[in-house]
Amino acid sequence: MSDSLTITDNRTGESVEVPIVNGAVDAAAWKKLLPGIWFLDPAYGTTASTESAITFLDGDKGILEYRGYPIDQLAEKSTHLEVSHLLLTGELPTASEYEDWTQEITHHTYLHENFRRRIHDAFHYNAHPMGLLTSSVAGLSTFYPEAKEIEDPDNRMRQIVRLIAKMPTMAAAAYRFNKGLPFVFPRNDLDYTSNFLSMMFSIAEDDYIPDPALKRAMEILFILHADHEQNCSTTAARVVGSAHADPYVSVAAACAALYGPRHGGANEAVLRMLNEIGSYENVPAYMERVKSGEERLMGFGHRVYKNYDPRATIIKEAAHDVFEVTGKNPLLDIALKLEEVALADPYFIERKLYPNVDFYSGLIYQSMDFPTEMFTVLFAIPRTVGWLAHWQEMLEQGSRIARPRQVYTGDSSRDYIPIADR
Repeated sequence: MSDSLTITDNRTGESVEVPIVNGAVDAAAWKKLLPGIWFLDPAYGTTASTESAITFLDGDKGILEYRGYPIDQLAEKSTHLEVSHLLLTGELPTASEYEDWTQEITHHTYLHENFRRRIHDAFHYNAHPMGLLTSSVAGLSTFYPEAKEIEDPDNRMRQIVRLIAKMPTMAAAAYRFNKGLPFVFPRNDLDYTSNFLSMMFSIAEDDYIPDPALKRAMEILFILHADHEQNCSTTAARVVGSAHADPYVSVAAACAALYGPRHGGANEAVLRMLNEIGSYENVPAYMERVKSGEERLMGFGHRVYKNYDPRATIIKEAAHDVFEVTGKNPLLDIALKLEEVALADPYFIERKLYPNVDFYSGLIYQSMDFPTEMFTVLFAIPRTVGWLAHWQEMLEQGSRIARPRQVYTGDSSRDYIPIADR
């Protein structure tokens, strides 16, 4: 039996056989048989916009791999910068490559003083950190005009290094501006995540060192959020990048997509739900209201995963290590009870509503004293490497400029009527 589909145009009787390759069919065959007839797929739910070798995701089986490496192995044994190297180059670095890579990132963390001050001075004193970050990333394009030379691979990598290095600096600066705190400069003696925590929370000390458990939790969260295939923000980066925009504005577009609460605000919504429930004893009644359609269960289920989100298991374990240091988050008991009820109730099992990555991440961030308005920013820092990996891959593929089709449903042709006669 041929691994293909046969499409027949019933109007003419003409048929075409379309091979199935890697779980996809080539739209060019459809176009050849049915010119001017478009495949209507709102939100691209069943449309593959590209081929990619970066991230493999099997939502039915709950599998997530970066370049073939299982996410649980990377989260347990790796660092965010090691994973960044993997996503960008396709391979885990050797010891010497990792040393060079880390040093290169470390020595590009500073921001030009004119840039930092003038960008922030243009905003209201309590501007949302994600709005500041999005604007800051776009603003970097004007400081590095050579970034527009996107055909030069070496130049591309220089900009990639700058963006990965400066994102934590800009993120911490946005937080401290929002809180009216003085800016903390990066430190070359600290690793990537420790440096970020220092820039966030250091007050007067010059020797701030984060607790190892908190530092490791941030490392794990950064790894888990580094990439997730063709999501909304990654698609935004690839679409803008397909116009041959430089990496700064392409990543700024991705940040803007992530800023939307349906994409980057899920863990904040989980905290709102847990606060609304209020206590452990109220969980059963709340779940009944969910089943009747009166409430929504946040942090459960996923657009792609129809099984347990593999990242959720890892984060749940990391949460307990964090709470050993910070003290147990009072919302944890409510969260655990919600999970217990959902995993035992046929209503939720039949609908494959399992905890996702956002269910526990908000609890960790809150326990580490990150305000909720920083949650999306914390998502953007590690996801930057995923956006850049896809931007780079898109250029290497020689991708055409993105131009989806539409099905027109408006008025047919009409004659213009002068305003006096309307």
